[in-house]
Amino acid sequence: MCAPATPFPDDGPHPSGAGPDCKLAPGFYLVATPIGNRRDITLRALDVLQAAELILCEDTRTSRILLETYGIKGKLVSCHEHNQRQRLPEIVTAIGAGQVVALISDAGMPLISDPGAPLVTGLIEQNLPITVIPGANAALSALSLSGLPGERFLFAGFLPPKAAARRQELATLAAVPATLIVYESPNRLCDLLQDIQTLLGSRAIAVARELTKHFEEVQRGTAEALLAHFTTHPPRGEIVVVIGPPAVQPDWSETQIDAALAALLDTTSVRDATAQVTARSGWSKRDVYARAVALGQTGKSR
Repeated sequence: MCAPATPFPDDGPHPSGAGPDCKLAPGFYLVATPIGNRRDITLRALDVLQAAELILCEDTRTSRILLETYGIKGKLVSCHEHNQRQRLPEIVTAIGAGQVVALISDAGMPLISDPGAPLVTGLIEQNLPITVIPGANAALSALSLSGLPGERFLFAGFLPPKAAARRQELATLAAVPATLIVYESPNRLCDLLQDIQTLLGSRAIAVARELTKHFEEVQRGTAEALLAHFTTHPPRGEIVVVIGPPAVQPDWSETQIDAALAALLDTTSVRDATAQVTARSGWSKRDVYARAVALGQTGKSR
């Protein structure tokens, strides 16, 4: 059954039509695109992109290849982190004129570590219709392949590229009682694994790369084992790292305590660093505080 050629109803966005002959309701469509294999695009995504008068994308060169594969010739306009706010008036005008506007990213779900949030916020504020055409996503695909608990997980996107900031972020995430999912570039993967080994210990980890592509690979093990593998087999392509949740026991080693404190003390007070490490280490507050003071006095946190 086709979607009505009217704005989405007040009780929620109306789904797109079921075929190319359906007339879509005017509005803003968040459309997932393949993360590798182009055949992973959905039929609904093709319907919307075929019907859209305006298609916003990160890189017109990348998106044009996908659209030409399926014979789609809609108006393609760049929309990235540097110009997305300037695009909002154009989008509002188009929807007001009864047009279908689609947003796609270079790969995967829009807004997931990709531009678009200011557009959605602006359209919500103006009570304009928005809906989503779901599809491929690297983070969830990697979680499914990892074999790690999926009942509770936290997607942290890209961690900071600089070592000190990355370690501080990992020290903060260490207390989260959930599986962690992060994106990483090939040239920083070994550095990340080294930091995970130091700060998070011997948790189960999966490194997934080139998902849905010809050279798809998933390596599973501890940070130490994976570091040894990727040191001798330099990784390439898009990478997702899935880190298992923390174990309740045993208590942290002295090395882990000092590493976590050192990461936090760069930007956090001794008191706050002590509280965070105590909460997740199994150590007493008094002992953690003593080590934090000692680190601060010797300058090892710098």
